[in-house]
Amino acid sequence: MVLNIKNISKNFGGISALTDVSFSIEEGEIYGLIGPNGAGKTTMFNMITNMFPPTSGEITFLDEQITGLKPYKITNKGICRTFQNIRLFSQMTATENVLVGGHSRSKSGVFSGVFGTKSQRTEEERLRVKAKELLELVGLSEYEETVSENLAYGQQRRLEIARALASDPKLLLLDEPAAGMNESETDELYFLIKKVQERGITTLLIEHDMPLVMKLCDKITVLNFGRKLAEGTPEEIQNNQMVIEAYLGSEGDDEIA
Repeated sequence: MVLNIKNISKNFGGISALTDVSFSIEEGEIYGLIGPNGAGKTTMFNMITNMFPPTSGEITFLDEQITGLKPYKITNKGICRTFQNIRLFSQMTATENVLVGGHSRSKSGVFSGVFGTKSQRTEEERLRVKAKELLELVGLSEYEETVSENLAYGQQRRLEIARALASDPKLLLLDEPAAGMNESETDELYFLIKKVQERGITTLLIEHDMPLVMKLCDKITVLNFGRKLAEGTPEEIQNNQMVIEAYLGSEGDDEIA
């Protein structure tokens, strides 16, 4: 078991964003977290990475409880994420953006950095080699020295994934990675996430592109109004009447209109 979410709830004042949600992810899975807008999906990501703490419940990562750990410690444990809105360093090159992710694993301290010791130079070269490899993985090898704000939208999305991978995650959280992508970019994203899986990295993704989710994910949890509505394989989710009604509405809704 890589991640176990147990009875997680989150309240903001009198508003319940999540209520008693549980699910677990096995090693190597591509796991989908879906639901209508406002269902609590990104809130769940924020709980896992402790952008803010849950009101109640437990989060276990690789058999270790991480509930309440500081975000940088959670990254050090092996969880990294991308965001719904692109958060690249716009004036940095593609290589420099990936190096930022790699430096979370750097062993060099302030002294080594200031004085440029041999060990620091060796480590910096190792990180650059790794950045080059990751840019090739995401299809950006020819854009190594391109300032990130000058990349196309889909390329920026892939660069964010490369930066996240630079931290050597065991669990990668992708928040709507296909948002704003055209069909060919979405196809490229599909193959990229499958490559990530082949590297032994477990992936949890939030996504509204249902054809992509159904083709890509091994298992899916559906949230609706902050509660778990359904869980299962893509086939089971597609045939679940409650899920269909949550997304498309029931026949009774037409009468209200």
